[in-house]
Amino acid sequence: QEIFGYKTQGWRRVLCIAGYILSCGALLLLFYWKPEWDVWANCIHCSLEEADIVLLRTTDEFRTYSRKTVTRISVSALIKSRSDYPATAEEDSVFSKSIMKPSLQVSQVPHELSKYNYLPFRTSTRQFSYMSCLALHVKLVWPGGLLLGDWLGIGRRVVSNCTVHHLLCVLLLLLLLLLLHYSFISIIKLFLSQPTSFLTSTLPILSPIPRGGGGSERAAQSVKLHRLVESHNNIMVTVCRNKEGFQELESHHLVPGDTLVLKEGKTLLPCDAILISGQCIVNESMLTGESTPVTKTHLPQADNFKPWRMHCAEDYKKHVLFCGTEVIQTKADDRGLVKAVVLQTGFNTAKGDLVRSILYPKPMNFKLYRDALRFLMCLIAFAAIGMIYTVCVFALNGEEAGEVVKKALDVVTIAVPPALPAALTTGIIYTQRRLKKKGIFCISPQRINMCGQLNLICFDKTGTLTEDGLDLWGLLPSERNCFQDIHSFSEDHSLPWGPVFTAMAVCHSLIVWEGKIQGDPLDVKMFEATNWVIDDSSGHQTEGQGSTHATVVRPGPKASSAPVEGVTILHQFPFSSALQRMSVIAQEIGGEQQVFTKGAPEKVAMLCRAETVPSNFESKLLLYTAQGFRVIGLACKSLQTGKQSAHLTREEVESDLTFLGLLIMENRLKRETKPVLEELSAARIRSVMVTGDNIQTAVTVAKNAGMISPTDRVILVEANKIPGSFSASITWKPLEENKTEDYGSLEDDSQTERRIRLALGSGQYHFAMSGKSYQIVAQHFRHLLPKLLLNGTVFARMSPGQKSSLVEEFQKLDYFVGMCGDGANDCGALKVAHAGIALSEQEASVASPFTSRTPSIACVPELIREGRAALVTSFCMFKYMALYSTIQYLGVLLLYWQLNSFGNYQFLFQDLAITTVIGVTMSFTGAYPKLAPYRPPSQLISPPLLLSVVLNILFSLSMQLFGFVVVQEQPWYSKTDIHSACLSVNDHIENSSSISSLGLHGMRDGAPGQMDNGYKSYENTTVWLLSTINCLIVALVFSKGKPFRQPIYTNYVFVLVLIGQLGICLFLVFADIDDLYSKMDLVCTPTMWRISMVIMLAVTLAVSFVVEEAVIENRPLWLLLKKTFRYHSKSHYKRLQRVLEQDSAWPPLNEIFFSDSVAISVEGNMGGHSNPTFDSNEDAL
Repeated sequence: QEIFGYKTQGWRRVLCIAGYILSCGALLLLFYWKPEWDVWANCIHCSLEEADIVLLRTTDEFRTYSRKTVTRISVSALIKSRSDYPATAEEDSVFSKSIMKPSLQVSQVPHELSKYNYLPFRTSTRQFSYMSCLALHVKLVWPGGLLLGDWLGIGRRVVSNCTVHHLLCVLLLLLLLLLLHYSFISIIKLFLSQPTSFLTSTLPILSPIPRGGGGSERAAQSVKLHRLVESHNNIMVTVCRNKEGFQELESHHLVPGDTLVLKEGKTLLPCDAILISGQCIVNESMLTGESTPVTKTHLPQADNFKPWRMHCAEDYKKHVLFCGTEVIQTKADDRGLVKAVVLQTGFNTAKGDLVRSILYPKPMNFKLYRDALRFLMCLIAFAAIGMIYTVCVFALNGEEAGEVVKKALDVVTIAVPPALPAALTTGIIYTQRRLKKKGIFCISPQRINMCGQLNLICFDKTGTLTEDGLDLWGLLPSERNCFQDIHSFSEDHSLPWGPVFTAMAVCHSLIVWEGKIQGDPLDVKMFEATNWVIDDSSGHQTEGQGSTHATVVRPGPKASSAPVEGVTILHQFPFSSALQRMSVIAQEIGGEQQVFTKGAPEKVAMLCRAETVPSNFESKLLLYTAQGFRVIGLACKSLQTGKQSAHLTREEVESDLTFLGLLIMENRLKRETKPVLEELSAARIRSVMVTGDNIQTAVTVAKNAGMISPTDRVILVEANKIPGSFSASITWKPLEENKTEDYGSLEDDSQTERRIRLALGSGQYHFAMSGKSYQIVAQHFRHLLPKLLLNGTVFARMSPGQKSSLVEEFQKLDYFVGMCGDGANDCGALKVAHAGIALSEQEASVASPFTSRTPSIACVPELIREGRAALVTSFCMFKYMALYSTIQYLGVLLLYWQLNSFGNYQFLFQDLAITTVIGVTMSFTGAYPKLAPYRPPSQLISPPLLLSVVLNILFSLSMQLFGFVVVQEQPWYSKTDIHSACLSVNDHIENSSSISSLGLHGMRDGAPGQMDNGYKSYENTTVWLLSTINCLIVALVFSKGKPFRQPIYTNYVFVLVLIGQLGICLFLVFADIDDLYSKMDLVCTPTMWRISMVIMLAVTLAVSFVVEEAVIENRPLWLLLKKTFRYHSKSHYKRLQRVLEQDSAWPPLNEIFFSDSVAISVEGNMGGHSNPTFDSNEDAL
């Protein structure tokens, strides 16, 4: 965000306050909507050092402003009030600056439940990101216990976050403000209308009813959110502080820099902290949706000057304990207690990020909302025309100025319905409830409409498309530079003892939790195959390292005989998505220390000594990955005696390894995967696989799942950097299906070329590339990236950051992108996508806007169906609200011609009994069970929708105008005698002369009459009845069903409401009850005229329905018009498709392209999801 400083001026402030009073608060409301106008009116621009008000402006395309008040804290006063501060401090610290400049103040700006601080001089408030690993250990683990005092004393004032205790009250206040905001026009309408006691007492109470459903839903979510925040805010923690030693305190007193002591047993983390000693097992399901426990290791004491987060790269999360997660188990090392340093507290933590993402969701640039504002402007212009007409009519007839103003402003409140904004959210509210019943939870409701536009879905592979559990298929051991016979895992054939067996027994991060082995499914299957057990309760004595808490694995009852009592796992280097491997340091009881590594075969082979890797390694790997197997490489080496495992770096451990072999695992597709992908394909929704697995395995799974048709060709895109140069090369190679190590048996090259070209000519080809190639293409071949993405289907060996980057690149091509994954490594991509769906058991996850409790991609078409239904519902509601206000507007303008209007009860009946009830029930219609092969429109300003609105306005105007004119031509019509049509009623005849003498202005002339309040006339009765039933007609016509919603008859409540409302309206038409007619300001008309009105309404219904079905909803007609006028989609990917269809040289098979020497850096876009509050631009240092 951009920040601008302003200083309040007294005389400007006085003038604005006067404006608030004179405008009856309207100016204040305008300034609430436009905070920048408020600041510009009250303040003058100044420097940030002098500012008491700051204006924040987002740097996105919306460029929205927010006004914040600056508070200042005197650092010098705080320091002088404390005697326990260190006498000496670092030269660049806050203390040194305050001593040199006693008047120093820290300026603080609250924003989105966080406090941001700035000083007159340049300083870093994110110093933990800038410290090196060694500096963190030296400064934070010295005998005094804590960081040099910068953060401790002033931490609560400067660094602490906004309190969360009154979050619910704040949310309810925001909700109340929302209701008042929507009801503002309704209240104006109340005071401008003719006063009656009933209307005065009911309208303020009933006007928010259309939004009541949404309000209760938001209130329930607010309560749940409040509990989510408070769950970790008041727990007792042990802290080690300088000169105070160890002490127990409540977690809300923590500040960055405190050293937490983690005790044994389960602990809920109240802050983000970095582990500096020991090891922890953490359940992070609340954040990532992953139910698998995660191992956290302490920050290494690397002797370098890089910032710790930059040094650790994507592995830094392996050292950070996130707020809201649960520590299941702690393991001390030779340094004693398990300690962690507080990095962030309150809303700056990972859990705070979740809460803020719910309260302040990322604005979505959706055409529907932009068009709604434009449509609103059109209605205001429409109302302005009506105001001019009203002023002219009433002024020319000699009405009082006050009456003319009231009537003119009343036209505005009629033409611009106050419930119009709520109409766009009604469908979302009910859709959210339906999704919840189906096990899909949403923390960002405004994205539901976006789901209706999705046309590309990215899927993770493992655990998403395929089963979580892997089955061991076989082991291909390697000895003396050669692969041996494959070992098959059967019940009666156990694996013999050896290095491979030991690697399978110890190279994992499994734990025993609640009596069960927990961890990665791959690790569980691999360990279970050894028939060993985990003894996680014993201490271990290691020479020169003291007593530590270590994991010991021992032979189980069913295990084959082994020459050792057990193996101790001394140290772990957890699995890294960036490195694609994990390692452990283990020691046989009574034996020597060894390193065991497992991971992607290509990565493991690179770390091994070349003489230990078989010569046919690549061909064997290709043989098994081409069949869809998951292949894991295993390696080991012996450690030199005398080296302490805790002090070894990962680089030292993972070098000069001995290759042990390949572990082959079968990863089956989920039962739902293929039908779901076929359903998406039939709906013309593109599917893309984004995985961290081997590219050949990914391609095979894509073919088995139906992403790639058996007749389609797969082209492998490979990009490599040229050694010793800044340039790179890229090649396109056909990927053959059944390659084996015998490369000589391939068919003739010319035949292959012809077959591939034939497939390419019909557009049936798919690109597959690795994460490494993707990054090189993004850096060196930026102009080729859109072309590759257009047909890219498989992206393998992708890191979390590359997944996020890929989603953003698809969005740049104007795709509406969905992402479905497990919520852990896909966290960044899930947040970036238009609709991210995490497969998790948690209701709310920081990982994504949507969370599905069912671990199946069946939730994806379900979400798209509901999104389409919600989007269409929003259009229907918007059209209905616009038509309802226009129908009422036209009727009032017609009656204004005779200086008449609708009565208060007539307005009340239309607003509440008709529109409110229809608005609530119209959205009950569910989604159609089958996905159509096209999407609903995404904008209001589209020809079909505008034509529908305009034609129905013309139909309504024609009918009302026809009734208004024709009723005056009837033989029984009288302008003065409103009872001339019903002469058979005696008391009407008796009162006719007296009532006629009052005329239409009887009430205005001060002669009150019980039977006539000035509204009754034949025109009023005709126009009101026609317009009221016309509202029911447009509600019926606009309630479209197929192909995106179920037929209207399935919405039983709505159908019953329409029948009931129609019955009441027909009763008002044909009933001749004096008291009822008197209350409703209606007059009696002949039966034939009533029948004529019904015929007019029937004709309008028939014409409107036929036009809506035969023209507006006639998709072939609109496609023909597009073709006739040569209209083409403006989406970037559509334009690119048209260009590539004309390019016969694309793709350039078996050709090599070289890049220029200048590379585009995309590293900034490759970062995975992280907490933005302690991210920093470390490259600038």
